[in-house]
Amino acid sequence: MKLGISSYSFTWAAGVAGYYPEKRLNELELIDLAKYFGVALVQIADNMPLHEMSEERLGILLKKATDNRIEVEVGANMLTSSRLERYIELAEKLQSGILRFAIDGTDYRPGIHEVISIIGQAEPELKERRITLALENHDRLFAADFLKIIEKVNSPYVGICLDCANSLGLGEGFREVVSALAPHTVNFHLKEVNIQRKYHKMGFDVEGKPFGEGCLPLDWMLKQLPPKCKTAILEQWTPPGKTIEETIAKEKEWAGKSILYLRKYFNE
Repeated sequence: MKLGISSYSFTWAAGVAGYYPEKRLNELELIDLAKYFGVALVQIADNMPLHEMSEERLGILLKKATDNRIEVEVGANMLTSSRLERYIELAEKLQSGILRFAIDGTDYRPGIHEVISIIGQAEPELKERRITLALENHDRLFAADFLKIIEKVNSPYVGICLDCANSLGLGEGFREVVSALAPHTVNFHLKEVNIQRKYHKMGFDVEGKPFGEGCLPLDWMLKQLPPKCKTAILEQWTPPGKTIEETIAKEKEWAGKSILYLRKYFNE
């Protein structure tokens, strides 16, 4: 399995609404960060939307990635028919065998049957272009809902992007979600978290951490993943500092710590 970084490894640098840095991280700088950290894979997700980039800009991205021997994985959100069609084209253009999709978008929450219909219509195109759609679990649909989608579509070109921590928002635990979705996983999101009881004992805080400083059962998780899961992408939930500059520096520091910790698990 190959280790990579994401535009969600550096979410604050890429830009969070209301907290934009003076200069936001762009896709070419993400390639530079991959080279800096010594990984050969980047996943460019919906916080760095590829469909808003010109053909010229996309060509420059592909050339820079190719020249630096960095693979690009394409990511998006808002799974509509037209958005999926466009991103299949983008995945082919950027030579991405994985197309990671978060189903929801702003004010867009399709039902399971609509999702199945959208994917089913696009499945022949995925197959023809040999691109695997990876649906990311999030905190609206349960693991069982994602299983229904995968089983109904029933295609080797549709699988799961398994996120370590997203489903905590639905009250689903690490082992519950991984046990259900691991057999269908084609892309893995690495996200270290720590869960700690509040000082007054009434409730818990869930907070991001660098890898090795949280409570994620990583060894067990990795053993559950099938051979068809070829890539693992570092994402981070970095708590903000006093300034956006301090937060961005923390993101980079944590990424370095996490990649150093994770190297023992992954082939280069």
